[in-house]
Amino acid sequence: MATQDQIRNEITQKIADSLKKGSVPWRRPWSMSPNAGAPTNLVSGKAYRGINPLLLSLHQDQYSFSSKWYATFNQWRDLGATVMSRPKDVAPGNWGCGVIFYAQVTKTKADPLTGEETEDRFPILKQYILFNAEQVELPASLQHLAEIEVETKPTEFIDFAPAEAAIEATEAEIRFGGDRCFYDRTTDHIQMVHKERFHSEREFYATSFHELAHWSETRCDWKGSYAEGELRAEMAASFMCAELAIPDTEDLSNVQAYLASWLKALENDPKYIFKASTAAARAADHVLSYSRQLEPEAVPF
Repeated sequence: MATQDQIRNEITQKIADSLKKGSVPWRRPWSMSPNAGAPTNLVSGKAYRGINPLLLSLHQDQYSFSSKWYATFNQWRDLGATVMSRPKDVAPGNWGCGVIFYAQVTKTKADPLTGEETEDRFPILKQYILFNAEQVELPASLQHLAEIEVETKPTEFIDFAPAEAAIEATEAEIRFGGDRCFYDRTTDHIQMVHKERFHSEREFYATSFHELAHWSETRCDWKGSYAEGELRAEMAASFMCAELAIPDTEDLSNVQAYLASWLKALENDPKYIFKASTAAARAADHVLSYSRQLEPEAVPF
């Protein structure tokens, strides 16, 4: 029977061999609601660009908003909607989200001697305050904008007992809701999309273990870059799924797709996967240490 080290080495080699053949696109293993996703202006229908997606994502996280739709106070008013008053526990100036807009301005200048006119172009910076659809009292015609649809699978989600036990044993705080999965180091909690929105049970558990691997970083005193952390977490999730015999663990295509995107951030060096493998094994061991059964002590005859 293969040992855990042998299984992990085999997984690592499979991934490395696949990555040598070229990159494949990253995937999201859960369904998205039409009203969730990248922050988008409601009037233009265009996603925000530059630094604005980051500013708006931080705003969404701060207030736990799931809707992607944003608009200015006047844009909401023109649509027949009313921006809600700032709650008392929110500091002045923090209710809306400030975004930046660059515009090219052309100014005509006349030469004082010749009178010849020339055009001078220069950028100006403007700031606008935006409000999320969940901060607005919407008229009946716009009620659908605040609905975050939960797409369910044709069949009911079936809990896999060994994985459920392993996750529960860590006593990590896991919250469900929204359209993103992540570990928040500040609050030390894991945010997960509802189970029913994942394409398969295996994808739910793989994502859960991925975030638990991030949860283990401070507990294992691991330090590394963001890209290194993603490689470590995804490989650790693969190791844990294999050890717990979660169904469909032989299909590594999604894992390879995810890792390929992060290897690009590390100069696309397939050899780096072996370094990540060592760190991932430590993460997997830490997460599963809470639920592993101790080997019984030998009883003398």
